[in-house]
Amino acid sequence: MPGVKTRWLNDDEQRTWRAYLWTTRLLGDALDRQLQRDAGMPYTYYMILATLSDVPERRTTMTDLATLVYSSLSRLSHAVARLEERGWVRRSPHPDNRRITLAELTDAGAAVLAEAAPAHVEEVRELLFDPLTDEQVGQLREILRALWARLDPAPGKPGPYPEIFGPEA
Repeated sequence: MPGVKTRWLNDDEQRTWRAYLWTTRLLGDALDRQLQRDAGMPYTYYMILATLSDVPERRTTMTDLATLVYSSLSRLSHAVARLEERGWVRRSPHPDNRRITLAELTDAGAAVLAEAAPAHVEEVRELLFDPLTDEQVGQLREILRALWARLDPAPGKPGPYPEIFGPEA
């Protein structure tokens, strides 16, 4: 933008920024590899299954599911189509409005999720929490709370997971 002074990162900020970028990339890649190896699915599929397992009746609209997994509707539709092919998710028209599509976790999908979850949780624990003290975990949560407050796509509205940061969020 012409006439706007660039606020360049200082050396410490630049090191922190790069550390954040590479660490989150490495963590995401490691979790994806673990799920591919142990459960035969990418991380994206796991998140869709886990999210559907948390909603009432294991069913929600595709639009709401896209919001919950922070995905575009078109990207989500593609992933859900692959999950349907595996028999893990079923799509159907909403009974009251046929223009709305529902996504539902099938019993087979719930079984796959239950099978995949223990190894996935162990990997999360080993890679993210084991290297940190309890105090550092709390500090990380507070840092993420501050970032979430700035990045939240629907500020002022309750987010899809208000329990993430606890009651004071």
